[in-house]
Amino acid sequence: MKRPLVYPLDRNANEEAKEMADFYEETLGFTPNSLFTMMHRPRIAKAFLEMNQAVMENKGRVNSSLKRLLAYLSSMTAGCRYCEAHTIRAAERYGSEQDKLNHIWNYKTYPAFSDAERAVFDFAIAAAQTPNGVDDIIADNLRAYWDDGEIVEILGVIALFGYLNRWNDSMGTALEKPAIKDGEKYLRQNGWNIGKHKY
Repeated sequence: MKRPLVYPLDRNANEEAKEMADFYEETLGFTPNSLFTMMHRPRIAKAFLEMNQAVMENKGRVNSSLKRLLAYLSSMTAGCRYCEAHTIRAAERYGSEQDKLNHIWNYKTYPAFSDAERAVFDFAIAAAQTPNGVDDIIADNLRAYWDDGEIVEILGVIALFGYLNRWNDSMGTALEKPAIKDGEKYLRQNGWNIGKHKY
């Protein structure tokens, strides 16, 4: 794309934009351009922020690190380069082990991953596909390790990033420099590039 579909608002455009920026400074170390694009309609941005907080809240075993890694695999499956870089950055910031960050693509066989994590990641990839790839085998395997509430949390992350994948790839959101750096650090060796998100 020659330019984003819609340019983001400036972070100081209004009080609501400033409040949103403050929240994301803690999460990613910067506020995503996607949020400032949503701020053209503040109710959309606010609804997204509320959904993000609800989905990413920790209730137990589905912790911050696991949520960010499954968000990465969901985004990779959907092909959103923007979200791939954001989620791998967030995974590092929220405590994912370096070994897991370096071998996430080999989760099926790499010994650092548990069978419970493999069940989550298989589900994430199947759920992020179009058409959807979740079948009885994947569902039964997920239920063998995770209870109903945990499964709702897991699917909440996949669905949240489904929204973001569509938003950022269609919008052609410009990727921020810190996210580019982490994308290149962790993902380049497996074919990641900035794609349409560079202007």
